This record gives sequence, structure tokens and C-alpha cells, in this order.
Amino acid sequence: MRPVLYKLFGIEIYSYGFMIAIGIIAAVLLLNKRAKKQGYNEDKIFNMTMIAVIGGILGGKLLYIITEMKYFLEDPLRVITKFGEGFVIYGAIAGGALAVILYSRKQRWEVLTLVDMIIPSVAIGQGFGRIGCFLAGCCYGAETSFPINVVFKDSYFAPNGVHLHPTQLYSSAFNFLLALLLLWYDKRKKKDGDTLALYLVVYSIGRFIIEFFRDDPRGAVGVLSTSQFIAIITFIMGIGIFFIHQRKRREGIV
Repeated sequence: MRPVLYKLFGIEIYSYGFMIAIGIIAAVLLLNKRAKKQGYNEDKIFNMTMIAVIGGILGGKLLYIITEMKYFLEDPLRVITKFGEGFVIYGAIAGGALAVILYSRKQRWEVLTLVDMIIPSVAIGQGFGRIGCFLAGCCYGAETSFPINVVFKDSYFAPNGVHLHPTQLYSSAFNFLLALLLLWYDKRKKKDGDTLALYLVVYSIGRFIIEFFRDDPRGAVGVLSTSQFIAIITFIMGIGIFFIHQRKRREGIV
């Protein structure tokens, strides 16, 4: 764990924020390359990206505040201390997606075409973001005797001196592999929106499973974590998109 990477002129550079920045840069570079191939205006794509990043940050922080409200009443200092790094990826995706949809409509772009182009970059950004979680010590896993484990020292978030599942690295590897799958599939899709649907289905399954190995306080809906509950909804959405497209193809609509 290394929450502070280094100091620059007396300013602490936090690992979580640094990895988020790296993730955004990697995501933007990939998006620009794909957008250029498809004939989009680079300046407009850049403007949309900046708006989406802002929307993603606001969405991620807002959902974090909502999910942490219960814990704020129990331990306000912990929540306040964690606020700088507190982030919920589903909220970030929702906020970023809303920004993209609004900007696309203004530019009269096909929303699903654009989203399919963007979604591999989202997975790339998530992969780097989870490395940031690992360095910060948040989003930690449950205690384990499994050979692959991590032991944190002097962590404010994770239990110290205990062998834990490195769930952050599980998530990071999963997201990078998902990005490769999406890039491969996007070249073979039959209808705009199929790449988005694949992302929703595969990411939801992966996130649902990884949540079983986490042990950090992150809210709950009944016996499920908040993220597992949301994953069920996004999984159904992805299946719904696939089903609608399949039905249209059978009926000869597309």
C-alpha cells in the first residue's frame, strides 16, 4: 500500500488520484484513436470527453455520499477522511453516460454508435482506477488463506497485518481483459448497442462475483451489497438490449 506516491515541491501526490489520471489519459488516447478512424471531429470528441469526466466524477461522488450515509452516522470521521478517495464506479458510469448522451444529442450523433466506441475506454479507465484502490488500501478484500493475498501495513481503511484477498487487483485484471474483449467484439458486432450490451452483461457478472470476496463497508440491499444489487439491474439491461436486437433481426426490422 502506498497512498502517497511522492511529494512534488512539498505537494503530496496521492496514488489513487494519480492512477485515476493515468486511466483517464489511457482512455482518452484509445477513444481518440477509434474516433479518428470513424471520422469524428477531434475537438468535439475532446470536449465531450472532458464533460463526461466531470459528469463521471460528480456521479461517482454523489453515489458514494448516498451509500456512505449510514456509516457517516456511525463514524463521521472515517467517512470524511475517506471522502477525497471515496468513489462509486456505478455512479461515475451513470454520470459520464448522461453527459455523453446529452452532448451526443446536441451534436446530432447516433448515441449507441458513440457509446459502443467509448465503452472499451471505460473498461480501461476502470482497470487503472482499481490499481489506485490497491495503492490507497480501499475496496479491500476479506481475510483469506489463499496463496494469492496481500497484507496491508499502517492502512486507515484495510485491516493491518491480515492476509486479505487483493480484490482491487482482481477487478483491475478483469477490467483490462474486458476492454480487450470489447475491442475484439466491436469489430464483429451486428448492431449498434451490442458492444454496450456485452459490457453491461460481462461487467455485471464479474462485479457481482468479486463482491463476494470484498469485506469493506460499502452499503447493502438486503443480503446483497449495493454494487451486487445494481449489477443485477445492469445485467438485465444488457440482456434486454441483446434480446431487442435479436427480435428485430428475426422480424427483419434491422
